[in-house]
Amino acid sequence: MKSYRKELWFEIKKRRQFVNITREVEECLLESGIKEGFVLCNAMHITASVFINDDESGLHADFEKWLEKLAPEKPYNQYLHNGYEDNADAHLKRQIMGREVVVAVTKGRLDLGPWEQIFYGEFDGMRRKRVLVKIIGD
Repeated sequence: MKSYRKELWFEIKKRRQFVNITREVEECLLESGIKEGFVLCNAMHITASVFINDDESGLHADFEKWLEKLAPEKPYNQYLHNGYEDNADAHLKRQIMGREVVVAVTKGRLDLGPWEQIFYGEFDGMRRKRVLVKIIGD
């Protein structure tokens, strides 16, 4: 069994954004040489997420609206966590959207459904953050 590890770095210029990282993960898989196994992608920061869904702008706008209803950014003083930082909502949004995804690798390709794509979700941007890609298999 082989193992591969790479960090993907992001510096999102806005507070919140969804970035399709499927191509970057496919490149990692190609670099790994692994044909059968699993890919783990996880956000290495507690105010960011990795998730799988459709790459459709209306859906992304719906995510934004839904997340803002569940955990509004403002007023900042509504959260006990906010004091030194103002990112309590980002922690909650990450909890909802999830930390990581695991995708099967079959015949050297990501074994995703017809519309599935891998996304990095940023909820407290404007600083460098990373996603770990770990691939194991043969």
